[in-house]
Amino acid sequence: MAHEAAQAARNEVRVDLCAAHEVAPENMLAASGYLFVCPENLGTMSGAMKEFFDRCYYPALGRIEGRPYGSIIAAGSDGKGAQAQMDRIITGWRLRRVVESEIVNFQAQTPKAILANKVVPEPALEKCREIGQLLGAGIAMGAF
Repeated sequence: MAHEAAQAARNEVRVDLCAAHEVAPENMLAASGYLFVCPENLGTMSGAMKEFFDRCYYPALGRIEGRPYGSIIAAGSDGKGAQAQMDRIITGWRLRRVVESEIVNFQAQTPKAILANKVVPEPALEKCREIGQLLGAGIAMGAF
């Protein structure tokens, strides 16, 4: 999902697609906008995404206000817990949501379904591309 959004945004702006553990505060400061993409794990965002916020929150605090962002969550149940946790943290950065969040629900509720490889349905991939394109175009035009 992140790759689809990034590819669509690349038509408009330079994109650095990074895994959460690779992102440093300097990346946050250098970026014009953000798309946060993560899985829901046990009703909340993944540990890797939480660790990213833990590392980057204070170094970026007071330095990135007003920048645009969006989010995409791969959920096994409803994804609302992951989205709420992410939104709570991002509120402190005072970023500006410019695209609606997308939660792709895989309805994985059994151990077998949770561990299985997931295939993202084409309508969800299209929505990810749309989010990437809108975020990229808005940044390129200076609308955000």
